[in-house]
Amino acid sequence: MPSARFHHVSLSVADLTAQEAWYGGAFGLTHVDERLELPEAGVRTVVLSDGDGLRVEFVERPGSSPAAAADPFAATAVQTFTHLALQVPDLDGAFARLTGECGAAPVSPPAPGVSAGMRYAYVADPEGNLLELIGISQTAPV
Repeated sequence: MPSARFHHVSLSVADLTAQEAWYGGAFGLTHVDERLELPEAGVRTVVLSDGDGLRVEFVERPGSSPAAAADPFAATAVQTFTHLALQVPDLDGAFARLTGECGAAPVSPPAPGVSAGMRYAYVADPEGNLLELIGISQTAPV
């Protein structure tokens, strides 16, 4: 069997238009002409990309309820994907910008990670979805 490779992650949202705008402003994600409306199922979707391999599908279904968790450890109480992890070039700058001008809720500030040269932080998007921000030092072993 050939090896699998990452294609995209899907995130259920309450407001597709608002989340598309937020992720566009916060991370520069833009739609890649993968928009779908299934009125019979009550679902609208869009796939956003950074053009460099990151693809996130946002799916809106009226009446859906958030499965937001207060922190990444509480999220593990349910067996599902618990957060979206994004590597950023400047962890401190990204955390400050997201929790400042972009309106993300701070969950945990930048802290040392397990691997040498790696740091991480958590924020929550406007609907409470957890995002892990990862910064890797230029001098860290790959």
